[in-house]
Amino acid sequence: MALGRGSVIVALTLSFWSVLHCEMAHSATYTVGDANGWTFNTVAWPKGKRFRAGDTLVFNYSPGTHNVVAVNNGGYKACKTPKGAKTYNSGTDQIKLAKGPNYLICNFVGHCESGTKIAINAL
Repeated sequence: MALGRGSVIVALTLSFWSVLHCEMAHSATYTVGDANGWTFNTVAWPKGKRFRAGDTLVFNYSPGTHNVVAVNNGGYKACKTPKGAKTYNSGTDQIKLAKGPNYLICNFVGHCESGTKIAINAL
């Protein structure tokens, strides 16, 4: 049985939405630091977890005691904030992971050096 042009378009549209729905269903939400939240010695928190592009990280902390800064690899290693880095400071920040390496630090004096930083490679 031959399909008309309209049937093919409907079939392709349904296929597209099915793939999109499956991709969205795979994204997850993680609370950084679990019950402890975003605090000192969080550097090892990602260990053993598998992250995907599109997953959301939730950073819970008291505003004014920490912040979250998206940095590059150099900023992560040196605990320095590069010019133009995006800074979050709401205390309930939600950050969607990009594919590849994601580096996040707290840039309050001494915090990054005390382990308030994470590096995640999202697949």
